[in-house]
Amino acid sequence: MLVDLLAGAGYRPVTVPRPQPTILVFDSGLGGLTVLGRTTRACPGAHIVYGADDAGFPYGRLDEGALVARVLSVMERLVARFHPDLAVIACNTASTLVLPALRARFAIPFVGTVPAIKPAAAATKSGMISVLATPGTVARDYTRELVETYAARHRVTLVGATRLAGLAEQALKGETVDDAVLAAEIAPCFVEAQGRRTDVVTLSCTHYPLLLERMKRLAPWPVEWIDPAPAIARRVADLLAGAREPDLACHDATAVFTDGSALTGPLRIALAGYGLARVVVEPMPLAN
Repeated sequence: MLVDLLAGAGYRPVTVPRPQPTILVFDSGLGGLTVLGRTTRACPGAHIVYGADDAGFPYGRLDEGALVARVLSVMERLVARFHPDLAVIACNTASTLVLPALRARFAIPFVGTVPAIKPAAAATKSGMISVLATPGTVARDYTRELVETYAARHRVTLVGATRLAGLAEQALKGETVDDAVLAAEIAPCFVEAQGRRTDVVTLSCTHYPLLLERMKRLAPWPVEWIDPAPAIARRVADLLAGAREPDLACHDATAVFTDGSALTGPLRIALAGYGLARVVVEPMPLAN
């Protein structure tokens, strides 16, 4: 009745805008920017926090126990400071190991990044797939289980590139990366046998798409390169669908580094290109 009377008096209900979701995209370094770019487009108006644990980079040098402890420690600080609605672990090396511990510790959804072996198996015509990853990701039982589950009938070459993630970081910082060095890193992906050759390469480290155009140019023959970032962004958008009302005018992004000593001028320009004009350092030294 009160509503009817107010409506008759010309009353118009006031819509109180709901706050925009905060999405935390986390990586050991700069590779997660490839996921952040896609996520920003898939979730317009979201508050974005990019967490780069550059004090711990590269994660491949840590043993499994130390890696789990490190990610949990950094995530405790980031969650307490930024209160994300959802977190993306934009790192294959971490995702293949720490997701269960993160989901047990924190009451927010976590979206992981794992080798895109299932779509690679669906895409190959020659039956020859290469998984280009870090040595840590290649060594994980999780990765081998994905191969057995989705690509057992195919020939799968696991390539643990020792320098490629670092080369991607160098390139983004404006440092020179020699074509010959880059070509040597990807060369093991290209296999020929019995009249067949590799036709699909899955980029199983989020750093690698940063060098994709150069890798295409240096490849000995054309292949389909699978970047998992679009699928991750779609998953994030699906999880947040309906939870908040989009506001295209509202976009806020912050980059947080745990060391920050490598924040060069070219890197700051590159970060701004991803919408990360605000950069802060939250010192979290790696324990000895």
